[in-house]
Amino acid sequence: MNKRPCMEVLGTGRAVPEKILTNQDLEKMVDTSDEWILARTGIRQRHIAEPGVPLSFFAARAAREALADAGVAAEEIDLIILGTVTGDSKFPATACVVQDLIGASKAAAFDISAACSGFLYGLQLAESMMAIQGYRRILLIGGEILSSMVNWQDRDTCVLFGDGVGAVVLGPGQGACGILSTTIHSDGAFRDLLYSPGCGSLNPPSHENVDKMLHTIRMEGREVFRHAVTSMADALNQALDMAGVVVEDLDLLIPHQANLRIIEAVGKRFRLSPDKIYVNVDRFGNTSAASIPIALDEARKTGRIASGSLVGMVTFGAGFTWAAAVVRF
Repeated sequence: MNKRPCMEVLGTGRAVPEKILTNQDLEKMVDTSDEWILARTGIRQRHIAEPGVPLSFFAARAAREALADAGVAAEEIDLIILGTVTGDSKFPATACVVQDLIGASKAAAFDISAACSGFLYGLQLAESMMAIQGYRRILLIGGEILSSMVNWQDRDTCVLFGDGVGAVVLGPGQGACGILSTTIHSDGAFRDLLYSPGCGSLNPPSHENVDKMLHTIRMEGREVFRHAVTSMADALNQALDMAGVVVEDLDLLIPHQANLRIIEAVGKRFRLSPDKIYVNVDRFGNTSAASIPIALDEARKTGRIASGSLVGMVTFGAGFTWAAAVVRF
């Protein structure tokens, strides 16, 4: 077995739009209620970008905050990886836009698409690139402007999603390795349970396809819930085994913030007390690839993660994709 590279989180940052859309606001837009949304999702509000403000704007803000937190200059970044399904445009990669905005002139930059799993997919990729290519400083970003894909007439999905970006700076570890394990998985047989059918080569943009709302999010909620809980539990178990630890060793679990019921179901499978599970879905909704890095930044800066903390991260998204990681801070 190849020795894992010693890579750790040097700094974190986040950026979300100022505008907040509450459940009470949604009551005026669609046939729903605060009670209905809370009971099924645990969400109270979500941040929504103003029309015309692109993902790159918030990604650059989060990146600058992470760089400042790490004490790393943009010129020192070797690689930028951005996990997203809502980039500024089809091409170029939004990571290239961010590279220019922050002045990371020496960095290679690209986007990856793994939906809600984008950040943890990117974490494994970053670790591999550091080991094989010798990169010293990597900026990993997860971000979405999901409001650009929401059908605001669909009461089952429009209540779920929010906008935001989280970022981390990664570098060679000092002493004990920071990233102890990463694992990623996918199963395309279930791609039609959570997807957006339009704006690609299958259903390219047209007046007809836009009228059919093919550019918006489609989801079979019950099936997604069932697969999410099982897959997240399996991935976390695998990551724990790879790291040589058990769930009781974790100081904190940061699950993908999609739905409070999913988070609670995963917690029950591992018999984790609620105080060991980080939850902010009530304030941000489902921000897809941004979910875990936003929560990670909050947890670090509010003292939930301290030096020496052992943290698990686990996610599930469209594809289906799912992933997990164990990190020592």
